[in-house]
Amino acid sequence: MPAEQIIPKYKIATRSSNRSSNNLFTKLDWPTILIYFVLVCLGWMNIYAVVYSPDNVVNIFSWDINSGKQLAWMSAAIILIIVLLVVDYKVYDHLAYPIYGGIILLLLFTLAVAKPIAGSRSWLDLGGGIRLQPAELAKFATALAVSKFLSNVNLRQQRLKDQMILAAITLLPPAIIILQNETGTALVFAAFVLPFFREGMSPLILIIGVSAAAIFILTLLVPKLYLIIGITALMGAAIWLDYRLMRRLKTMVALLLIIVGMIFSVDYFVNDVLQPHQQNRIKALINPEADPLGYGWNVTQSKIAIGSGGLIGKGFLEGTQTKFDFVPEQSTDFIFCTIGEEHGWVGSTILIGLFLLLLTRIVAVAERQRSVFGRTYGYCVASIIFFHFLVNVGMTIGLAPVVGIPLPFFSYGGSSLWSFTILLFILLAIDANRARDLSR
Repeated sequence: MPAEQIIPKYKIATRSSNRSSNNLFTKLDWPTILIYFVLVCLGWMNIYAVVYSPDNVVNIFSWDINSGKQLAWMSAAIILIIVLLVVDYKVYDHLAYPIYGGIILLLLFTLAVAKPIAGSRSWLDLGGGIRLQPAELAKFATALAVSKFLSNVNLRQQRLKDQMILAAITLLPPAIIILQNETGTALVFAAFVLPFFREGMSPLILIIGVSAAAIFILTLLVPKLYLIIGITALMGAAIWLDYRLMRRLKTMVALLLIIVGMIFSVDYFVNDVLQPHQQNRIKALINPEADPLGYGWNVTQSKIAIGSGGLIGKGFLEGTQTKFDFVPEQSTDFIFCTIGEEHGWVGSTILIGLFLLLLTRIVAVAERQRSVFGRTYGYCVASIIFFHFLVNVGMTIGLAPVVGIPLPFFSYGGSSLWSFTILLFILLAIDANRARDLSR
């Protein structure tokens, strides 16, 4: 073929490529991206506030402190974002299972070779003081695999076979993570029940799960006899209000016996199954004042730090509870304390508002997808971020057990930041190309 015929085709291809790139740029959900960068930057500033000392001022960019290292993770996250958006969005659907399988192998490898750090074998040492926690990456990999499975046109969520497969996909990563002694991270996978419910799971399963959790908590707070009498009275009232339940009296009695069995098994579970540090977390949730210098220390000091901020806080870099290390893990699990102390109720409300706005945007993005895969993945993203946000903030104010869960995009740590970045921007890449999807 003559050269003059080849050159025009090359020019046309180039213009087409540029046009596609420009279209992707304009179709990105920029409000969500803006919220992401605001949260990441605010987190970086508060990580610096935690380590700042007026007697020994260190530059915020210094690699010797956490803020300098976090800046490096943030820079790497930007590169990740570019890669995630440039890669063909169909890759996330087509390679969902291989990505999931690769992360499972990485989790097993980590379990086999990782050295214990604070009792956990979940960190891979990459050298140069850099560590990677594959358990964080398992969240987006599981979200992809779950979305891929739920998008199968032959799926029937009410069919036992499909339920077992879905349960296996969801529960395998947390099972390995529990073996690594990272119970807090494993609990996050409970959030996948929300996308299941959105895609047709029976509400009965969700009701059973919530009821079981409520009974567990009530058993710790209320004497067993009173609790059994109360539940029996509620069942009796339900039968009195709806006589049709009398036809299911045997079922009601069987259910009551199961609940009574659960109530009497809670003590065994707490005292003989849970490890001592896990027992202390339960005790701290119920009554931290019972041992304020022991298992209740974290929650007690966290409340003091947040409460001391008052309405508008003490001011940026002016926190005292953080400066004198009264609150442990201030850059990671308890970073919300820094917001509460230095920026008060106003700053805390703004931060909570940002997260709620982000979650609202993610759900809106999920609902406008034209494929089941995209919609399900969007709900997985929203559920994981919501679970992290709810538990992290809840444990700093004594409403949730201290389980070592970071605040998304905000807490210190490369593995956490990268994991949430990958999770979110895969969704945004799918969303930017949603017009090319066919409804399934």
